[in-house]
Amino acid sequence: MAIKYDKIGVDYNLTRKADPYLTERLFHHLRPTPAGTYLDVGCGTGNYTHEFAKKGFDFIGVDPSRSMLEKAKLKNPSVLWKLGSAENIGLPKSSVDGIIGFLTLHHWANLEMGFSELYKVLKAGGRFVFFTATPRQMKGYWLNHYFPKMLSDSIIQMPTLEKIKTIMSVCGFVSPQTHKYAVQPDLEDQFLYCGKLNPKLYFDPKIRKGISSFSSLSTRKEVREGLLELQRDVNSGKIKNVMKTYENDLGDYLFITGEKPVANNV
Repeated sequence: MAIKYDKIGVDYNLTRKADPYLTERLFHHLRPTPAGTYLDVGCGTGNYTHEFAKKGFDFIGVDPSRSMLEKAKLKNPSVLWKLGSAENIGLPKSSVDGIIGFLTLHHWANLEMGFSELYKVLKAGGRFVFFTATPRQMKGYWLNHYFPKMLSDSIIQMPTLEKIKTIMSVCGFVSPQTHKYAVQPDLEDQFLYCGKLNPKLYFDPKIRKGISSFSSLSTRKEVREGLLELQRDVNSGKIKNVMKTYENDLGDYLFITGEKPVANNV
């Protein structure tokens, strides 16, 4: 995983940056205080970490990619950037007041070990907020029509909401909640379904390079043929019919929140 993101990280910040609305939602669900210390697990180049730090909050960014962390340090040298993973964060027990994670759960090697580690480093009463997508949601992306193998491989690596909630409970977390998010026209972070409402975005090689599904899970042949078909459908207007067949009310992504109970400070 670190090798994959060392490769992606070369030009990652050209198309990936903190979206203002998603940043506000992370803030809303995390409820940070100026006196607390917070963790961004799988922080990448630190786009969202940096936004919180700019607001005066004390954040630690952890990621397994040295390349990503080098770019994060250039963005904000005052933040503590650490090489590590969800399963091995390398922080003391009960040392952080809250945790965020942005499109990171599917990259963890072991979901239960990751949540156990988060439980260990989180203080009693602390909250976490993860932004992710579920397999069910991703099956509703119209990208499946043009890049079926790539989407199938992407969906397989995503943990189901049921699995996430079960592991959260096993590890001791309580009060799980989910909040749906549908991609908006003004989205500034160009992740996988950024082109939901603007298919032409996928014709930009820089955008595709910043999306792990395109850069690591696809074949050149499928991308080439899928883009040609997408271009034809955009030109003819058929894309509107394709998009309509995939309309649903599942949301495109989810915020998942939980807490470490106050009564069990272990």
